[in-house]
Amino acid sequence: MSPLCSLLLAVALAAVPGVRGNCPEPASLKRADGTRTCAKLYEKSDPYYDRCCGGAELSVEPGTDLPYLPSGWNNAISSLVVAPRCELTVWSSRGKAGKTHKFSSGTYPRLEEYRRGIFGDWSNSISSLYCRCY
Repeated sequence: MSPLCSLLLAVALAAVPGVRGNCPEPASLKRADGTRTCAKLYEKSDPYYDRCCGGAELSVEPGTDLPYLPSGWNNAISSLVVAPRCELTVWSSRGKAGKTHKFSSGTYPRLEEYRRGIFGDWSNSISSLYCRCY
């Protein structure tokens, strides 16, 4: 595929409404009482963006430090959204070991698109995390 075709495809996808699918906008990450949420994690992603950010949901408050994820969440996260002025740091092994990656504010509907080393990706590969807001 020529560089021009790749650029046109990227522009077309960015212009299509709903390309983020079911994922919430980062600015909307707040609790019912109005307090801030650092990130939301989802167990489901899909090749189709409109089906991402589905399944079970885990809300992460600012300052949350989880070297061991809650039961059922280890290596189960496939989509995530990080609130404005927040950063989510993740590790591939429990106890904050293994590969690490920092996700800044934004929507990440398909973690398959984010590389973890040469052959891996971050979908179903998160085993510990730390979320901070500034």
